Amino acid sequence: MRARVTVALLALALLPAGVAAAAPTGREPRFDPRRASALPSYVQRVEPALVGIYVKAPADRPSSARLGAERFGTGIVFDARGYAVTVSYVVLDALSIEARLRDGRSVPATLTGLDLDTGLAVVRLDGAGPWPAAELAPSRDLKVGDLTGTAGLDEDGDLVHATTRLTAVRRFSAFWEYMLDRALLLAPSMPSWGGSAALDERGRVVGIVSLRLGEPPHVSLAIPTEKLLAVKDELISAGRVVSRPPRPWLGLYTAAAPGRVLVDGFNESGPARTAGFRRGDQIVGVDGVDVATQEEFYEALWRRRAGEMIEVSVRRADRVQVIHVRSIDRHRLFRPSP
Repeated sequence: MRARVTVALLALALLPAGVAAAAPTGREPRFDPRRASALPSYVQRVEPALVGIYVKAPADRPSSARLGAERFGTGIVFDARGYAVTVSYVVLDALSIEARLRDGRSVPATLTGLDLDTGLAVVRLDGAGPWPAAELAPSRDLKVGDLTGTAGLDEDGDLVHATTRLTAVRRFSAFWEYMLDRALLLAPSMPSWGGSAALDERGRVVGIVSLRLGEPPHVSLAIPTEKLLAVKDELISAGRVVSRPPRPWLGLYTAAAPGRVLVDGFNESGPARTAGFRRGDQIVGVDGVDVATQEEFYEALWRRRAGEMIEVSVRRADRVQVIHVRSIDRHRLFRPSP
């Protein structure tokens, strides 16, 4: 026993000065709270995958009349090869697309695919990558009242985020022949919304924010991520969704009123503009089927196929007349870049 103690003391004496004092004490280094990020964890997880999307479009295109020839939105990289999702209205008729990354760099991007039925678009960043990608998750497990979040970028490239709650899940329709069977409504909204990420508590993308609705503090409308998950491979490979027939499109703007749907304007590229409609016409039927709401109008219209002649019944000055208009496939007006 004495020999072992002597050997141990001899080994300790041979150590360089100061090493014995640095022997482990069993205590972990203290975390410095000043080094902690002020961002919520859900924002930290998605931020590397956010890019600013800067678009220039021809000034004479119908989309520019409503959206402007220079546009901005947020893109969410979902594929390490550089594919990012945004909302379709940001990139319609794009002449050029520039993506600004979180490290300050800018790279060209190309419009890869459009799904005008859901309002989504896919762009590809120019570069070998691999690019940091967000995690996508279906929204079906969310319940009204659940804690959520939104995160996106503003035009200066600064991060914008908000802690939100899911206030409703419902059908949503809009004037430009657009309807979602299931939309997520999040409150409160934030100043930058077009293409921003709607997130669950784990920082997974469960929706792509498209619109800001209502009065301050507003509500964000998000397109559920499953709308992208179902078709992303088609958008990348074919530029559009080919697994469902194209919807007939008239280019007719409508206003929803209680129990009525009224003609409110026309898209300059749509066939409805010269078909004989007038502002204020009340749409009362499609192909002999009565309709009383904007949703019923779209449902009846979309039972047909693009290219078919549609009979739209309107009430004007207490008389009902039928207007015949040949529908088109609007995706042919907005082809992605080759």
